[in-house]
Amino acid sequence: MRSLLIALLVVLGALKSAAALDQLTIQHEGRELSIAGRVEVEAEDGGLLLLTPDGTLWTVEPKDLVSRKEDSLPFRPLTREQLAKQLLGELPEGFEVHTTHHYLICHNTSRDYAAWCGALFERLYMAFTNFWTRKGFKLHEPEFPLVAIVFNSRESYVNYAQAEVGKAAESIIGYYSLKSNRVTMYDLTGLESLRSPGDRRGTAAQINRMLAQPEAETVVATMIHEATHQIAFNSGLQTRLADIPLWVSEGIAVYFETPDLQSAKGWRTIGAVNNSRLSRFRELLPQRPDDSLKSLIVDDKRLRDARTALDAYAEAWALNYYLIQKHPRKYLAYLQMLSEKKQLIWDDPETRLREFQAAFGADLNHLDADFVRQIQKLR
Repeated sequence: MRSLLIALLVVLGALKSAAALDQLTIQHEGRELSIAGRVEVEAEDGGLLLLTPDGTLWTVEPKDLVSRKEDSLPFRPLTREQLAKQLLGELPEGFEVHTTHHYLICHNTSRDYAAWCGALFERLYMAFTNFWTRKGFKLHEPEFPLVAIVFNSRESYVNYAQAEVGKAAESIIGYYSLKSNRVTMYDLTGLESLRSPGDRRGTAAQINRMLAQPEAETVVATMIHEATHQIAFNSGLQTRLADIPLWVSEGIAVYFETPDLQSAKGWRTIGAVNNSRLSRFRELLPQRPDDSLKSLIVDDKRLRDARTALDAYAEAWALNYYLIQKHPRKYLAYLQMLSEKKQLIWDDPETRLREFQAAFGADLNHLDADFVRQIQKLR
């Protein structure tokens, strides 16, 4: 995939009609595979980005493209029933589908837990869309049902997730995939740290008891964080596989993730001070480099490096919080500009810096000083 992304640096390519359906035969994992969908991007070298009716994005390198023909049938997303059937065919035995207005919750855990997840995600969806709409950002309904896969145990989740995220599956409780457009996680009531001896798993009463424990905060925050990514990339705030700076996408997810353990739903607040991120940022301040703000803006290295990620995530949260609170119109205009970026075209550091300065002013030192000053006032 990475080689295709590099090859597409010069892409604008011819975008196919939104109604066109392309039938492809490709080499995939040592065999020929037939897929059909809408071509989102076509590279000058023949590489393709294909969106299939289940919402999956396929990057097809020229060497892997066996054949291609255009179908007379129009592109149509799968219906909820069709997608549910496909998902159950892909997942291990024992899975069911719990449906809500926007979500398909595929699970092999208790129905109470699946319903709790669905209610939590719908609550987030409404809050997320109301938040941005009231600020003047025009969102749209998702083109595809939003899919969440919930495993009944950490072991089964890790076995499934390793194919997509590798060894990282062992250290995270859930993730959102830009490729499949799905959130994958496991039942948090299986966590021994949150259970008392003799507790039943997955009942509504047990879920609510667990949410009253401080240990649940990180777990619920992770669920909200990943679900926020999914909504952002399906509502028009951001575009999958476009060059959205990581400090923006991750900072927004952290902005929304703060849970409310006094709520039976586990979450109800937007933009509350994230105390753990604030504490981490304050710890960083005494040794924070003078170019810290610039380094966060110009590329994603600090957020992707395990050695610097915790500090970078804290700063990303703080920067988004500051800009939303103190420069809302400029921030909204900046988000609008990012939402219009084309897929698979990656900006260089100079472009990222220039776009940020065009939105918030050329004097980074002045902005940075006010940013730090305002964050230090938070309690």
